[in-house]
Amino acid sequence: MAIATLIRPPSLVGRYALTLNGTPPLSCAYLAGSLTAAGHEVQVIDAVGEALHAMHPGYRADILINGLTVAQIVERIRPDCQLVGISCLFSHEWPLIRDLIAAIAVRFPGVPIVLGGEHATAVPELCLDESPLLTACALGEGEETIVELAEACAVPDAEGRARALAAVAGLVLRGPHGPLRTAPRARIRDIDAIPAPRWDLTPIEPYLDGGFSFGVDRGRTMPLLATRGCPYSCTFCSSPKMWTTRYTTRSPALVVDEIEDFVRRYRAENFDFYDLTAIIERDWILEFCRLLDARQLHITWQLPSGTRSEALDEETLRAMYRSGCRNVSYAPESGSPRTLHAIKKKVKLDRLEASMRAAVRAGLNVKANILIGFPDESIADLRETLRFVVRMARLGVHDASVWTFSPYPGSELFDGLRAAGKLLHLDDDYYAALLSYSDVSGATSYATALDSKQLQRYRLAGLLLFYGASYLTHPARPLRSLYNIATRRYESRMEMSFGNLVRRLTTARAQVEAA
Repeated sequence: MAIATLIRPPSLVGRYALTLNGTPPLSCAYLAGSLTAAGHEVQVIDAVGEALHAMHPGYRADILINGLTVAQIVERIRPDCQLVGISCLFSHEWPLIRDLIAAIAVRFPGVPIVLGGEHATAVPELCLDESPLLTACALGEGEETIVELAEACAVPDAEGRARALAAVAGLVLRGPHGPLRTAPRARIRDIDAIPAPRWDLTPIEPYLDGGFSFGVDRGRTMPLLATRGCPYSCTFCSSPKMWTTRYTTRSPALVVDEIEDFVRRYRAENFDFYDLTAIIERDWILEFCRLLDARQLHITWQLPSGTRSEALDEETLRAMYRSGCRNVSYAPESGSPRTLHAIKKKVKLDRLEASMRAAVRAGLNVKANILIGFPDESIADLRETLRFVVRMARLGVHDASVWTFSPYPGSELFDGLRAAGKLLHLDDDYYAALLSYSDVSGATSYATALDSKQLQRYRLAGLLLFYGASYLTHPARPLRSLYNIATRRYESRMEMSFGNLVRRLTTARAQVEAA
C-alpha cells in the first residue's frame, strides 16, 4: 500500500475575467476513488476549495491566483507521503505549477512527483525540461495509471522503484539519454466500472454552500460525467490528444443512481455535466430523462460546457426540460461556413438554429459559445459570424460568450503555428496570453488578417450586437437580468458572471485594504 497525495492547483485568472467560478475537483475525486478501491491511502489537497475567496498576485501583474499559496500547499502535504500527483488541466497554470513542483521537491526529496492532465499530455518533454525535479508526466486518462504508479512507489528500494515506474504504461520519464516514453496506455473501455469519485476527501461543502459551480448557480450543485471523450477532431481542441476520438457513454441508470446518491448524501439540488460533448446519442438522453422522471428527485441539471445539436430536436428538448434541465449551451464556435470547415467543426448552421429555437420554446435558458481569431480567419468570416450572432439573439438565445482563439498545446492549430515558426517561445507571456480568451480587457491575436486590438474590437462588437439585438427583440430581459444579479437568483451564465466579477473585485479590494 502506498500513501498518495493528489493536488489540484490554485486557479489562475485574468484580472478582469468574467468567467471565474471555482468548481469542485472532479478529476482528483475520480483518481482518489480509484486509489482507494485499489487499497491505497489518499490525501487530496484542493488548493481552490480550501481557500475559495483568497486572491494573490500571479506570475504577472495582470494575473490573479485564486486559492492557497504554494507554501500553504506544501505545508499541507503529509510527511509520510510516497507519491505526489499534480493535475495540470489548463496550460496557463504551468508557470505556477512549475514553482509548486520545485517547492515540493525541496521539502520532500526523493518522493516521486507526477504531473497529469491536458498540459502534461500535450507537452510532456517540455514539462520535464522546464521542471528538473519533476519525475514523470502521465498521459491521457489517469485512473489506471495512478494506481500502477502508487504500486510502483510502494516498492521499498530506489532501484526497484525505478524499474517499477519504467514498467508503468502511459508515462514520459527521464531516461539516460533524454525523455523516455513507456508503453502506450489504451483508453479505459468499461467506464461504468471506474470507481466512484471520493468527494469526502475534498472540501465539497464550501462549494455547495457558496453556490460555486461550472454552470449557473441553481442551488447546491454537484458535478457529473456521463460520457468520456469526443468523436470529433476540431483543430483548436486538445481533446484528441488527451482522450483520442473514442466516445463512450455510461449507463443512464448508473448516472441517475449517482444523482440520487448525491441528493441523499449532500442534499444536492442541481447537477452540472462536465462532459466534453454530452449529447450525441438521442436514445441515450431520452432514456436518461425517462429514468430521472421516474425517480421524482425534484432536481435541476444543466449542460454548461457546450454540446452538439444533432440529437436536440423538439421531443428531446422537451423531455430534458421535464426531467429538470434548465440551462443548455451550444458550441457553434463560428457563423462562417468557411471557418467551420477550416477548423473541422462539423456543424450545419441551419440545423443548429432550428435546435436553438426549439430549446427556447421548450423553456430552456440557452447559451452559445463563439470563438473568433483563428489563424486563417478573414475579416469577411468575422463579419459573417457577427451576423450569425445577431440571428441567434433574435431567435431567442439568452446568452452568448465571444471568446478569442488561443493556441492550446495538444491542438492541431498549436502544432501548425509551431511548425510555421509563429509560436517560437512558450514563455510566461505565452501562458498568460492563453487567459485572454476569458478576459474582456484584452485579446492576443494569432490571426494573419488582424492584430490584437482589431480582434478585441470584433469581440466587443460581437457581445454588443448580441445583447443589443437580444434586448431590443426581448425588451423585458434587461430588467429581469438586473433583478437576478441584484438578488443572486441567476438564470443565465452572463448574470452569474457579472455577479461573480462584482464579488471578486469586492473581495480583492477588502484584502488590499486589510493588508
